Amino acid sequence: MNSISQCTIDELFIKLMANTIKDGELLFYGGSSPLAMIAVLLAKNTHAPHIVHIGGNPGGLDPNPPFLPPTTHDWTMLEQSLGVLSIDYVFDLGSRGDIDRMFLSGAQIDMYGNTNVTAIGGIEKIKVKLPGGGGGAKLSCDVKNLVLWTTRHRARQSSRGKVFTIVPKVDFITAVGHRTPNGSRKELGLLGNGPEWVITNLGVFDFEEKSKSMRLRFLYPDTTVDDVIANTGFEPVIHPDLRVVELPSPAELEFIRQFDSLDIRKREFPEEEIERKFSL
Repeated sequence: MNSISQCTIDELFIKLMANTIKDGELLFYGGSSPLAMIAVLLAKNTHAPHIVHIGGNPGGLDPNPPFLPPTTHDWTMLEQSLGVLSIDYVFDLGSRGDIDRMFLSGAQIDMYGNTNVTAIGGIEKIKVKLPGGGGGAKLSCDVKNLVLWTTRHRARQSSRGKVFTIVPKVDFITAVGHRTPNGSRKELGLLGNGPEWVITNLGVFDFEEKSKSMRLRFLYPDTTVDDVIANTGFEPVIHPDLRVVELPSPAELEFIRQFDSLDIRKREFPEEEIERKFSL
């Protein structure tokens, strides 16, 4: 009998990312994306066995690494690959509309799904310089569907008030969402459909069809609508059929724990979040 009776927030978070993947898709995730990498392999080992993924910066085509390395740049990411794709070929795939889904995170995510990993304070008055988006800027325009995530939805208190990760408007657009100051995706002539889901440590959002603004679809067993509103820089749309997320099965948890035996997945979460546990 399986003795697993609890899951942690990081494990549930990976399950929610995996849920966004549809069988048969071609997926890409960039470097330093261990949560996305586990989610892709979890999906492949459960409900989506026919997906093909491009694994991290080594560019391995559909690799099957034996364990999660500390970084998706690791050469372990080439284990059992069908081949190796150069990054320019990945861009070509995106430009042809051949990549179905991509995972992107952000230091800021705004109500229309624009993300910022470039600079806090804006390019004219930089307060914090961030690492930048690599290929995210271009691929966010072309890839069919985007899944955004942040493990730091809770607002931080500073001497000047609350500092939000989920904001009305990002200080700089690194990856393009549904609407920008220069127009909608359609007006800009972009190929991809834009963000489909935003997964945070407080809830799961999609985007309202007409306004294209973030809409709360799922809560965690230990979060409320008030929690989400208090920690968001704008008041999100609430779906009339708001639900609580389903927890992962013992078999899914066993896969996550065996594949990520080094607990790399936990590093992306603030310490106080890691304490969150849910009974199956």
